[in-house]
Amino acid sequence: MKYTAHEGVKMPSIGGQAVMEGVMMNGSHHYSLAVRKQDGSIVSHIFPHESVTEKNKFYNLPIIRGIIRFGESLSIGTKTLNLSADYYLEEPDQQPLSQQEKAKQKKKEAAETAVTMVLAFVLALGLFVALPIYISRLLSLYVFHNHYLLGVMEGVIRMILFLAYLLSISKIKDVHRLFKYHGAEHKSINCFEAGLDMTVENVKKMSRYNRRCGTSFLFIIMFVSILIFSLIQITQPLARFLIHLAMIPVIAGVSYEILKLSARSDNKFLKALTQPGIWIQHITTQEPDDEQIEVGIESVRKLFETEHPEYL
Repeated sequence: MKYTAHEGVKMPSIGGQAVMEGVMMNGSHHYSLAVRKQDGSIVSHIFPHESVTEKNKFYNLPIIRGIIRFGESLSIGTKTLNLSADYYLEEPDQQPLSQQEKAKQKKKEAAETAVTMVLAFVLALGLFVALPIYISRLLSLYVFHNHYLLGVMEGVIRMILFLAYLLSISKIKDVHRLFKYHGAEHKSINCFEAGLDMTVENVKKMSRYNRRCGTSFLFIIMFVSILIFSLIQITQPLARFLIHLAMIPVIAGVSYEILKLSARSDNKFLKALTQPGIWIQHITTQEPDDEQIEVGIESVRKLFETEHPEYL
């Protein structure tokens, strides 16, 4: 599969995510999903998606668009993760669903997605917000005796917990496979952006790291939060937690703008800011096998078949 870059025409930008035994690719107005089923075949689908930022100029303003894009990414990511599990676990002789059954299944999937997002959000708040606040408060009282360092200590503890969490889950067999599909996603995107023929051989040669990865985004969020909360001298733990909660959208919006700038800029500071995210991708991405690369290629093909057939 060959993508031809036309002279003077900007190559379309794509992003993606690893899912259960598959890869999701996100384009301008659609996202695709390719999954390797238990029988070895690959199933792929395309889904329309029009970002709110494209419908209203206000929602496309800096920082605000980052907040919205962050929320949309979480929603699409959770939805495709659930869908990939359905496709992978689907029985080969399963009968097609009726319209009524499809509607019922759609409602069920929407409810499952909502519950999953809420539980994940609560867990993240507890582990990466409440716990660092509590530990840093104890350290400021009994070790450093300096509440001015609260923001820095919270950030450092949050990073340590984040790395410990990633290292721990990377040892789980299913998560390790997910990280291999993450590698397949990055390699497929990098091959496309290099303008090479999308073959398994070419994709294998590509780097499994990408500066636009969500891992880099999370690191930038932690860095920005250190800067902001170092200026907030409120020491009461509950008050700090509530302020953290209120500031999450703003921090996400600012971090999105930084990541967006770093992706298209040669500024050394911005590049340095995303570099730790590349290092962390040594954990969150693994070298994929040929079959996983095939799934990544199929996900790109499915997206461009709809959005940019002129590149095929």
